[in-house]
Amino acid sequence: MAKSANQKLKIVYLMRILMDQTDETHSISMAEIIEELAKYDISAERKSLYNDIESLRKFGVDVIGIQQNRTYYYYIGNRQFQLAELKLLVDSVQSAKFITARKSNELIKKIEGFASKYEAKQLQRQVYVASRIKTMNESIYYNVDEIHSAIAENRQIRFQYYQWNVEKEMELRHGGAYYQVSPWALSWDDENYYLVAYDSVEEKIKHFRVDKMLRIKTVNELRQGKSRFKEFDMAVYAKKMFGMYGGREEVVKLRCANYLAGAIIDRFGKDIPIRKEDEEHFIVTVRVEVSNQFIHWVMALGNGAQIIGPESVVEEVKTEIARLQEQYL
Repeated sequence: MAKSANQKLKIVYLMRILMDQTDETHSISMAEIIEELAKYDISAERKSLYNDIESLRKFGVDVIGIQQNRTYYYYIGNRQFQLAELKLLVDSVQSAKFITARKSNELIKKIEGFASKYEAKQLQRQVYVASRIKTMNESIYYNVDEIHSAIAENRQIRFQYYQWNVEKEMELRHGGAYYQVSPWALSWDDENYYLVAYDSVEEKIKHFRVDKMLRIKTVNELRQGKSRFKEFDMAVYAKKMFGMYGGREEVVKLRCANYLAGAIIDRFGKDIPIRKEDEEHFIVTVRVEVSNQFIHWVMALGNGAQIIGPESVVEEVKTEIARLQEQYL
């Protein structure tokens, strides 16, 4: 009897069957394996399958055999990703606003491929992408890839940047003129992806929402701003920023009630200097980019938090309070 064209792929299909149909709570018998292989037009004998299973083990696939009564059952033990890890990946994809709903569903489907069909159902029950606020820029993947390539090649990029208007239409900023900057890092902040780059015209570091960048192209010009980024720490930079809104960098002192210690440490980390003022309050010194977003963040902490220095920042707070009072009178 002539062998089918798939016969040479027997061990590959065997691995697919084990990966897809088994896990630590679902196993498959040798008879069921032979039946499944037949669906791919592959004939198999028990002896050859024993050899194939042993070959998979030597290759690194954790095929476990257990005996129940007089029948042996097989399943995949350790996988490249455990179910708990896959759930974390799914949650990350779901919560990322910079990935479109369509791309999110595509990614989650691929993540399911790392699990058995039984475990994949548990991942599917976690998918609630449609109701989340997601970006509408389908080119986000290509934007990220183009930026990474430009960084690796030490080249500048040019792109257009847009915003939404009241008619819910895309509106190009700067009249559609192209921005040209030197890309140095990508940052995920407040559920959005940002490019951190150096603008050689204004001689300053800027950041841009990646999902609002259009028509990105790598420019055949070497990146500039190396000296500014030589000791650049993305984590430190992100802690200074609030909602990635820039401002004037200042060392600010806050007087806080003790119950706010957790909120302060969560935002700025454990390395900040904290000094006990009395039994109910502490003084903390932080380096931030002073902006309205920072001021409003402190205000949102309620009467337990107060900016006490420097005086220039305190005056900015008073000015903002006066503005709000006038706005809502």
